[in-house]
Amino acid sequence: MPIHDRLKHARQRSGLSGKQVKERAGISESSLSEFENGKREPSLSQLQKLAAVYRRSVAFFLAEGPLTSEPAVLWRMRPAQEAEQIEAHFLRLCEQYHNLEMWCDDRAPICLPPAAGDAVSYGYAQAEELAKRVRQELQLGDRPGLSLLATLEEVCGVKIFHLDFEPSGTAASAVSETFGAAVLLNVRNARWRRNHDLAHELFHLLTWRIFHHTPETLLIAGEAEEKLATCFARHLLMPTDPFRTAVNARMHDGKVSFESLFDVAREFDVSIESVLWQMHFLYGRGPDAAAQTKQDIDRAKRLAPLLEDREDQKPHPWPARYHALAVKAMRRGEMSIGRFAEYLNITRHEAMRFVEQEVPDGEEVQVTPA
Repeated sequence: MPIHDRLKHARQRSGLSGKQVKERAGISESSLSEFENGKREPSLSQLQKLAAVYRRSVAFFLAEGPLTSEPAVLWRMRPAQEAEQIEAHFLRLCEQYHNLEMWCDDRAPICLPPAAGDAVSYGYAQAEELAKRVRQELQLGDRPGLSLLATLEEVCGVKIFHLDFEPSGTAASAVSETFGAAVLLNVRNARWRRNHDLAHELFHLLTWRIFHHTPETLLIAGEAEEKLATCFARHLLMPTDPFRTAVNARMHDGKVSFESLFDVAREFDVSIESVLWQMHFLYGRGPDAAAQTKQDIDRAKRLAPLLEDREDQKPHPWPARYHALAVKAMRRGEMSIGRFAEYLNITRHEAMRFVEQEVPDGEEVQVTPA
């Protein structure tokens, strides 16, 4: 595909109009039209500006041959505004992460327990059993929320990014033969809410081949699939026996105070809403009590400013491993200072501080007896 077609494809895929590109890249609409119609080619500096706006590499526009299929992003609820730009940013970060792994010769293999079944017959029992198996095989223990993020990133090879977007109650995932499995979380949410979102998206990654066989199905998960993902997340983060033990220890005459329920939420690092719904199902309150559970959730949210006694730190946009690989690649001479600054979204001046830091070369620790 020639460069002018790639330019047009990238703009359309990012959901930007010619006017928006002009405002962000400083390139007139008439010039952009000439670039996309093949009347003339952009200069290197113009191409770099367009690549930054479209969240693409310059190499994408200079590549020869047909355009390969691109990964689709599966949303729980696709943003009404700027969805294409968020997707492009997410996929660009995944591509950069993959590049860093290649440059450092340190690609983490995807180590996720495979799920079996078909979309028609897959039910809640299978989702619950899958959660149990994942917890056991990944050795997440009785309180998975405390270690799920680090395990998926450092052990399982899942690329997890945090960006700011609307609505806050959504998240996304993507699977690619190139970069593997990835999850996008909302930086606005509290850590305990992000834990639920991460577990929720993990279900989609595990069952990707079950529910999404063709690219046409990859945009928004169906209602039934979303309910299964929620069931999986509940059982993964709040395993039945440990959770029941924690609640029973705080129960008096069949009741638990809201103060104690916030303690349970903190213990499992989940939201109070998740705790109340897990209690709803485990203690057999049934569908007739759903309205009461919703009232309890509303009451808990009003009490949260008084009882939510735990700290929350906003996560960095990219994982610690991504940052470590970028530093390693730069120090090994695998990437320029300019690209290093681009990958970490810092200035060249800030990037130079990493260059100026001297790192001992060749120092090792003896592990086995000499």
